Amino acid sequence: MGKIALYYHGGSKNHGCEAIIRATVKILKDDIRLYSVNKDDDLLYEIDKIVDLRQDFVEELSFVEKILSAISFKIFRNDYVYTRLSHKKFFKDVKRGDTYISVGGDNYCYKGQEILGYYNKGIHKKGGKTVLWGCSFDEKDLSSKIERDIEMYDLIIARESVSYHVLKKINKNTVLLPDPAFQLDSVATDYPENFIKGEIVGINASPLIGDYGNCEMIFENYKNLIQWILDNTNLQIALIPHVVISESDDRIILEKLYDSFLQNSRIKMISDRNCMEIKEIISQCRFFVGARTHATIAAYSMGIPTLTVGYSVKAMGIARDLFGAEDHYVLPVQKITTVNDLTICFKWIYEKESDICEQLKKVMNESGFGVDSAFG
Repeated sequence: MGKIALYYHGGSKNHGCEAIIRATVKILKDDIRLYSVNKDDDLLYEIDKIVDLRQDFVEELSFVEKILSAISFKIFRNDYVYTRLSHKKFFKDVKRGDTYISVGGDNYCYKGQEILGYYNKGIHKKGGKTVLWGCSFDEKDLSSKIERDIEMYDLIIARESVSYHVLKKINKNTVLLPDPAFQLDSVATDYPENFIKGEIVGINASPLIGDYGNCEMIFENYKNLIQWILDNTNLQIALIPHVVISESDDRIILEKLYDSFLQNSRIKMISDRNCMEIKEIISQCRFFVGARTHATIAAYSMGIPTLTVGYSVKAMGIARDLFGAEDHYVLPVQKITTVNDLTICFKWIYEKESDICEQLKKVMNESGFGVDSAFG
């Protein structure tokens, strides 16, 4: 298969991206190069200790390159030439027969996905093979151009069945395997003072969900859920950030929640740490409520009853594969219309605790939640 390189990694301040990298290295058991958009972030979390870490940055074009890029855009109406020239160090590294794995698994669900096709095309032109790894895909995002991009991958690993059925129709080399982060290890870490293991509700919220629903309404739902837990149980609450990049920092909304309860002693604000340490914190929870996909994957993989505050196809697909249906397990932010919607859904999870624990235990033990077979 040649050598393996991972590309289109956004940096480890998104601990979901970090989790994919760490779990992928664990699964493939190989010397791996990682091309990162934010190398400094990866150094902060010591990713360089497990991969050959390289910066994939946008280079300034020369005058001639700018002219070539402009002419190409004028003729073909795309930025393929610009991408090849502005990422010339990456493409210079591409070797015939090597495998290049796109680890930005859900980027086809968001704006700007055209660049994934440009990478795909550029790698193939130099004789490399491409893999779309641990991906999710919403059928509504399909276009003829994206279909051509999808057809070009040598292998696609869809992480849930909803996306699998969409992608399999386009590229026959599509297989269904769980997100690699299900395989992420946890490691020992420090806990907040008076942290009661096993009697915690872990809560994760993301500024991103405000892009898909009513931000104020969603915030009030989180507040009402916390108040219900304080009033009706003896459980503590751990506010757990999973993405800390400046433009989408979970801590902003979580600290606002923390302050709303006058720093109640039963509410713990978890500080930033690497994804394996975060998974250890989540493993000590009795329940989990999360918006970030890989925070919920950490909880699912540890057998913790989890309510996902979802905003895209990936939340629905993962829950459907685990439980047979997404109802009750996923609350789409688009459907949050009253201040108690989140509390109502959590109460169902709370009441069904033992059944959910049993189902997660069964799935994790019997369904082969490993992805080693993807590469034979």
